[in-house]
Order: sequence, then C-alpha cells, then structure tokens
Amino acid sequence: MPNDSRGLAVFNRDLKLILTCNVIGSFGDGLYSYLLPVYMRETLRADPVQIGILYAVTNLFAALTLLLAGKLADKYDRKKIMIAGWLAWLPAPLIFSFAKDWLQMLPGMVMWGFWLGSPTTTAYVITAADKQKLTLTFTTISAGWSMGYVFSPALGGYLSGIMGMQFVFYLAFIFYALASLTLLFIRSQRASQSTQQTSEEQTSFFKLLRTGKLLRLSLFFASIMFVLMMFRPFVAQFLADVYRYGDFEIGIFGSVAFLSSAVLGVSLGRLGDRSRKSYALAVSMILCSLSLVPLLLFSNFYILITAFFIAGGSYITWSLMSAIVGPLAPESCRARWASIPQTVSMFSSIVAPYVGGFLYNVSPYYPFMIGIAATLIFALIASTGFLDRK
Repeated sequence: MPNDSRGLAVFNRDLKLILTCNVIGSFGDGLYSYLLPVYMRETLRADPVQIGILYAVTNLFAALTLLLAGKLADKYDRKKIMIAGWLAWLPAPLIFSFAKDWLQMLPGMVMWGFWLGSPTTTAYVITAADKQKLTLTFTTISAGWSMGYVFSPALGGYLSGIMGMQFVFYLAFIFYALASLTLLFIRSQRASQSTQQTSEEQTSFFKLLRTGKLLRLSLFFASIMFVLMMFRPFVAQFLADVYRYGDFEIGIFGSVAFLSSAVLGVSLGRLGDRSRKSYALAVSMILCSLSLVPLLLFSNFYILITAFFIAGGSYITWSLMSAIVGPLAPESCRARWASIPQTVSMFSSIVAPYVGGFLYNVSPYYPFMIGIAATLIFALIASTGFLDRK
C-alpha cells in the first residue's frame, strides 16, 4: 500500500488486520484470477459464451449469498461470518486444478461466488472506522486488496509457464488459508442487540428496497456493475486474441492496473471525504472510459501499460458503493442494508458476462465500445449530485 501515515493513522488494530487479510488473500487470488479466462480458453477449450456462462454462475451465487450474509452478519458475530467467507473460497482453486473441461469448472465457480464477507466487512468497517474518514478507509482497504494483485498476476503468469497452472492453483489455496487465519485475531463485533429484534421484523429485503434513496442507489450501482462485468472478463482474452500477448505480458498489465488502483484509490478516497463521494465515483468512471480507448486503438506495450494504469482508478467501484450506501443504515441492520445494493448489483451482472461473450463473438471490440460510452454516462450522472438527493 502507498506510504501514507495519515491514511494509516485512522486505522485501529482490527482495521489493520482486515487490511492485512486483504493483501494476503488478494495475492493468492491474483495468482490465477486474471489469467483464468485465458486458461479456460486455451487449456479447457471453452469458447467465449461458455466462459461467460461460468462467470455468470459465479455472479449468481454471489448475488444469492450477499443477502444471506447481510442477514447473518446482523444476527451473529460478524468476525465469524467474515472468516466463513474466506473458508468458502478455499476449495475453489483446488477444483480448478482438477478440472478437465469447462463443465468441471462449475463447482469451483460456485464456491468462488460465495461472497459472505462483502456486506459483513462493510458493516464491520463502518462500525469500527472514523466516520469523518470513511471513504478514505474503504478505498485504503480496497487499495490493500489491489496491492495483493500488483505482483501476483505477473508471478502467476510466470509460474504457470514453468510449473503449470495446477501449481499456481495450489499456491492460491495456501494464501486463502493464511487470509482466513489473519481474521482470527480481530475483535468480535455484533449488531446492536437492543433493536435487533425490531430490526428483523421491520427491515426485510423488500421493505428496505422500497426506501427511495436505497432503491435509487441500488439501481444505479446495478447498472454500473452490469457494464463492468460485461467487458472485464474479456480483457485478458482480448489481449491474447487480438494482440497475441502471452500469459506473462498479460500478467504485467494486470499488475500495473492494480498498482494504480492502490495509488489512485487512496487519492479518490480523500476526494470523496473532502467534497462528495459521488464526485470520486464520477472520476473513477471517467478513468474507466479513458482507459478503454487506447486498449482498442493500440497494440504497443508501453501505450497499453499507460492504459492499464489509468484503468486502475476504476477498480474501486465496490468500495465507493460501500462508502456511499453504508453510512445511511442504522447499526442494527447495517449489513442487510449494505447487502441490498450489492445483491441487486450482482443480480444485474449475472447475465453480463454472457452478453459480453455474445458481443465478443460478433466482434472483440464491441463489449469495450459499449463500456466506453456507458461509463461516461455514469460519470455524468454521478457528477450531477444524483446520488446525494434524499
């Protein structure tokens, strides 16, 4: 993570451990996740539509488990739910390592979709963090996740070339286990007990969703996630198919993007705390759009390095959503409240990889062209103060 004493000064012991967990876990995840579509295509002979189906399955189970996680995190110890989220990921890389075709990847993609930790961590962080530095806290934790990806995609690409992807999957399993162990040392945290029963009776999913602002935010972030998940699973494949880059070069591009995410994410977090969180989101969407233009126009390695550095500023959408939505919720139902836009967003993106795969089959350029236009529109909407209306 960037050396920023002011950023770390707002972190207590528990938040630092969550940050450490993110770095360790994301390092393991980055060893294979960025190369996974290429592995599906080249080793398992999956076509773009089949790859889209696999990612759609992951998104489906993410959508289903997010809401469940929100309910569990408001009822039980949030620490235990966060640990359970990492434990659910443990079998995924092992299943990938044994798969002989794309259908055998399905159980692993299901486990990879168990996102028990997302709304739980959101609720935990909001309760534990300095409320005046909330956006910075979320983007710094997101930067920790990105830092785990700085070297791991390139390392994963290198190791896959000399040791094989099976070795990379086993190594990812070890890092997932270490991330789980890190969370054993954070303090337990429960929702407010005095209003918990009332909250359970009055804050069902549909009742909360009818809240005007929460509904508006949920639909907006769902639109963003649909577009991002429409083209992002095919970035590595585009580099391999159109520009003929290998695993190692693709891994380097991924490393640059996540290094940038750590650097630019902290800066956008400060922007959100000093002015409006919606402005930080608008800038993030602009950076996303700007990064896709050179990706489509140039094959030059150094130009693409620049493009991926710019793209890093758009990798913090999830943390900005948490910073914008989370503080609106009462403590007693904070995890459920945070889980609603996350759930709606994931449901909207279930078909996104399939749509992206269909468009990619027609032309590899189409998903990215749509992404350029859509993210500019999202930036314009966010900059108008739409998200700040009551």
